Amino acid sequence: MTAQARQMWPLYAAGFTTAFGAHGIAANLGGFSDDAVTSLLVLGGLLALYDGAEVLLKPLFGGLADRIGARPVLLGGLVAFALASAVYVVADSPGWLWAARLGQGAAASAFSPSASALVARLNPAAKLGRAFGGYGFCKSIGYTLGPLLGGLLVWAGGLRLLFAVLTVLGVVVAGWAALAVPAVPPLPRRRQTALDLARRLADPAFLAPTAALAAATAALSVGVGFLPVSGRAADLGTVATGAAVSVLAACAAIVQPRAGRALDEGRLTTRTGITAGLLVTAVGLAGATLPGLAGILAAAVLIGIGTGLITPLGFAALAARTPAERMGQTMGAAELGRELGDAGGPLLVATVAAVVSLPHGYAALALLIAVPPLVGLLTRRTPATPARPEGR
Repeated sequence: MTAQARQMWPLYAAGFTTAFGAHGIAANLGGFSDDAVTSLLVLGGLLALYDGAEVLLKPLFGGLADRIGARPVLLGGLVAFALASAVYVVADSPGWLWAARLGQGAAASAFSPSASALVARLNPAAKLGRAFGGYGFCKSIGYTLGPLLGGLLVWAGGLRLLFAVLTVLGVVVAGWAALAVPAVPPLPRRRQTALDLARRLADPAFLAPTAALAAATAALSVGVGFLPVSGRAADLGTVATGAAVSVLAACAAIVQPRAGRALDEGRLTTRTGITAGLLVTAVGLAGATLPGLAGILAAAVLIGIGTGLITPLGFAALAARTPAERMGQTMGAAELGRELGDAGGPLLVATVAAVVSLPHGYAALALLIAVPPLVGLLTRRTPATPARPEGR
């Protein structure tokens, strides 16, 4: 293993930790019978705590990483994640479950954008695609194993065992990162006003990749959350629908490293790859409107491929165009965009489904994702009308 790889793997493990921690608990709270989860309203609140903390705090911790260095924020976040997880292991009471979940979300808000910023800072521009492809692959594995392994742990020892495993995971990854990830000192920064920040975040160089990442996360969340609903409506068993969701995550995991390598080798550009990813994702959502197992599998495969294309290319595009001294802030803001997509996609589909039907919800999100890249393609291919000389 090269020195570069030894530095990257703890960061990839941090990405796995936040994905596994988010989905492992979220997927198993609803089936956990305990005084801590007494109603759907309580369940919704517990699920919202983690994501709500991330939405509020990721940009703040990203900016902190730029000021004091990303490594201490990474290590502090991982240690805090372990401590927050240990709270429920020790206390084992309903009130402390809320505190533990909030603490986990706040801690992930620190180490997730810091890990992304370090991936960008520790790799040359020519290897950013491969680096973010590996990072995205490990996060996809966390999303895949979270519900499955988390469910096995809850079955074997209850929710406390799952929190205990997360405690150990946070400690191990923190220790690994402390030993292997080098210190990356903060760089001098020009003073930035709120107007400067607004201009930078409104720049198409930031806005376009971030919007694509949000769209990918929206489609991924809808696929994971609603394809099983479509399966039940088609009288398919839980094994078949569970396998379809696993196919989605597996396709995303397989495609991401390959997309990153293709970018680094010049066989793919970020613009072309992201455009293709958005269109493939939209086709996958449209495929979900088809009845039966064929529609569900087509949707799972295409959504997985599309989001697998978008994720590493979007982060690589942001890293390549961001000043190194502002990397943490950019990654925090980009992660915020992803969190908004994570919440907004399912909300849109659910709202349309409540008014019309679930297939119409899929179609609405597909249309929303497909329109921007189609407009971009038509705009680029339409030749400019030459100016008419005066006097004619």
